Amino acid sequence: MGASIPTRWRFFSILFLLSFMSYQLRQNVHVAGEFMMPELGLSEIEMGWVYAAFIWGYALFQIPGGALGKRFGSRRTLLVAGLLWLLTAALTAVLPGLVFTSSIGIIGSLLFIRFLTGLSHAPMFPVQAAAVERWFPVGHWALPNSLSSTGLTLGAALTQPLVAVVVVYWGWRASFFIFIPFGLMTLGLWWWYARDAPELHPNVTAAELLLIQRQREHLTQDAGDLPWRALLSNRETGLLTLAYFSQCFVFYLFFTWFFHYLVVELGFTVLETGVLAALPWVTGAVTATIGGAVCDRLCRLLGPRLGCRIPAMMGLTASGCFLYLGLYAGDPYIAVALLSLCFAGTQFTEGAFWSAQTYVAGPYTAPACALMNTGGNLAGIIVAPLMPYLASHIGWVLALSTGGGVAFFGAAVWLWIRADVPLQAPQAVR
Repeated sequence: MGASIPTRWRFFSILFLLSFMSYQLRQNVHVAGEFMMPELGLSEIEMGWVYAAFIWGYALFQIPGGALGKRFGSRRTLLVAGLLWLLTAALTAVLPGLVFTSSIGIIGSLLFIRFLTGLSHAPMFPVQAAAVERWFPVGHWALPNSLSSTGLTLGAALTQPLVAVVVVYWGWRASFFIFIPFGLMTLGLWWWYARDAPELHPNVTAAELLLIQRQREHLTQDAGDLPWRALLSNRETGLLTLAYFSQCFVFYLFFTWFFHYLVVELGFTVLETGVLAALPWVTGAVTATIGGAVCDRLCRLLGPRLGCRIPAMMGLTASGCFLYLGLYAGDPYIAVALLSLCFAGTQFTEGAFWSAQTYVAGPYTAPACALMNTGGNLAGIIVAPLMPYLASHIGWVLALSTGGGVAFFGAAVWLWIRADVPLQAPQAVR
């Protein structure tokens, strides 16, 4: 049976595990944070800055991480990054409150560790998108990119209840150690099986390689190192970055403060919240996969411009609507269900975003997606500290409601995005 599975999908299955692991190791702090705040003497606003430190590192290192991925290849880049993920998880458990015991030391160590955590996770998705571009045929990029979102959402979904149980019975520090053995095994599997290109893999057949390499003559051609001004001045990449900022604004409402909102505003216990907070991620895993399949199908039928635009606009519009409905629902369980559909809307768009940028950038997918993801994570830098500040003045419901208007704006931006216009890089040099 294994021989019937194309090598590209077996290669991608390990990328899927890396995506899964990445979100386990970055999401656990948002559950453990409910116990870290009272034990370490941190306020909501101080914890918001700790959450934002991850996003600062993640956003600032997107472009360098994408550049490193293009220069050194996905195999080495993701191995080194993954080892840093495990190191920073261990440091989070050990340094604050044990090595550093003063208020300044605790906050300073957490800010530094979370910044380093963000930095180390930054190459993951730009490098993965570049690997998908190289390993999959034209017109088949949205599904694997959306499946990477499925991996991250499932990783976050498992993390919520598992970490909740661990922190209740064994303390929050243990929640940063439990994923390390799985991480080491996954990285070992990646180093053993992965290759930077399909033609370098001994199991790729001539027929599979021919399928992967066909219909690429109309795409951007690899002309060596791309001058950054060509990428920064590219119209489609700029618009995709702006639209992705809007999508990620809503995404980061869930990534940073959803668990806290369920406990503080809706009144659920930590163990109840561990289960309920997983629902948006599980729902998002389903819609990410569906959205990627729909995008690929529409791209083959209508071309990449409409094929990417339609699912992106549908998902963002639905996300904005369900956010408002969920925040103003009278029953807390109905609220969780509606907010889960809001998050599902953001994930429905993932394949469209990453596929559109791949159509535009071709062999420069890693730095181009890194630029797009930088814009997306600037939203997280804003959301993490802004929400508790707004909540202290106008309440959590009104604070989180700001995401609805941002989602509708992102849907409108897609009216001007042309995924069928490839990047021109005449000044690239070898």
